[in-house]
Amino acid sequence: MPIYEFHCEKCNKDFEQLLLGSDKPQCPKCQDRNVHRLMSACGFVSKGGAGQPVKMAAGTSGCGTCSSGSCGSCGH
Repeated sequence: MPIYEFHCEKCNKDFEQLLLGSDKPQCPKCQDRNVHRLMSACGFVSKGGAGQPVKMAAGTSGCGTCSSGSCGSCGH
């Protein structure tokens, strides 16, 4: 079941909410429905060399030559 992150425009609160079917998000602090969904950072585990786990999160660069969040931007 999807858990989404939202931001309330009225009280400026960020919150997570489980949405089922056609549920509409509502701020748990002020109960306002004027909220927008945030882009969530996801994490994953991948097998690196020799079967060792490599942990990365969205927005981290695997490139040691720059500080960009995406190696596609520097060509490496």
